[in-house]
Amino acid sequence: MPTFRGTVLVVDDDDAVRQSLKFNLELHGLSVRTYEDGDHLLADADLPREGCLVVDYRMPRQDGIALLDRLHDRDVHIPAILITTGTVPRIRERAMRSGYRQVLEKPLEDGALLDGIQSALSGTA
Repeated sequence: MPTFRGTVLVVDDDDAVRQSLKFNLELHGLSVRTYEDGDHLLADADLPREGCLVVDYRMPRQDGIALLDRLHDRDVHIPAILITTGTVPRIRERAMRSGYRQVLEKPLEDGALLDGIQSALSGTA
C-alpha cells in the first residue's frame, strides 16, 4: 500500500460539495481541511507544505486558477486538481499552464478524484 504524505485541502464555495468531499476522502483514510473560498485558504497561517489541493474553478472573488497563481506567488507549490462544471478547452489549457495536474468535471466520475489525489500524495506522476 502506498504512503500518502500531507493533507488534502478542499476549496469550494458550495458547503454541500465541501462536506461531501471531506466525508468521502476521510473514509479512505485521508486527512482533509476545507475552505469556503480562496481568501480563507490564503489566510490560513498554518498552510501545509505537503499535500494536495482540490479547488473549484468557479468561486466568488477569484477563480481556482487565480488562487493557484496566488499560492505560487507565496512560494506554495503543492500538487493541485481543479474541479469544475462545463469545462471548456480554454479553461483546461489555462489550468494546466498554471500548474494543475488534472481538471475534472462535475459530477466527478467514480474514483477519478481519489486516484488523482492518491497519485499526488504518493509523489507519482
